[in-house]
Amino acid sequence: MSGEQYFHTNPSVASSEKVIHAELRGRDWSFITDSGVFSKQTVDFGTETLLETFEWPDLDGDIVDIGCGYGVVGVTLAKETSRSVLLFDINQRAVELARKNIQRYQAENAEAAESDLFSAYQGKAAAVLTNPPIRAGKKVVHRLFEEAYEALKPGGECWIVIQKKQGAPSAKEKLNELFPVVKNVKKNKGYYIFRARK
Repeated sequence: MSGEQYFHTNPSVASSEKVIHAELRGRDWSFITDSGVFSKQTVDFGTETLLETFEWPDLDGDIVDIGCGYGVVGVTLAKETSRSVLLFDINQRAVELARKNIQRYQAENAEAAESDLFSAYQGKAAAVLTNPPIRAGKKVVHRLFEEAYEALKPGGECWIVIQKKQGAPSAKEKLNELFPVVKNVKKNKGYYIFRARK
């Protein structure tokens, strides 16, 4: 990506849309992707593992997908629920793609918006899911965790996928500072899924 990262607001790399296929949560999917967004060639293993591990919270309320990319997590979950599912990303192209994929699956309970982490979210969520932008740096990732804590209802859950080699131990340390209960609910090929409950 010519030195440019997927967490930039407006990718300058030329657009080249394509459709990719995936099997997630027992269903076949096809998503529109493009240059300048995270994991454009295939649904990445971390996101897949996060979706396969996620369990619906008992708590009523919104589901928030932070750093949604082209909308894999948000769209997949929106088709299983009548809850509001909100997808946020700082990357404008990613948000446009997420909107196209929401439309593709007529997920009327889902909405995508441009947002610097939780800046565009005013509500209180039952669950937050994220494959955090590790390359944006630890400071950004830790701010994401802090803002997720604030955005959750009491008893709400933050679900995070992170590779061990990309800082899972320090991520867990930060989560433990913020959340009363943090569990590593899955380990798979170096990927950890953390569930942090407020």
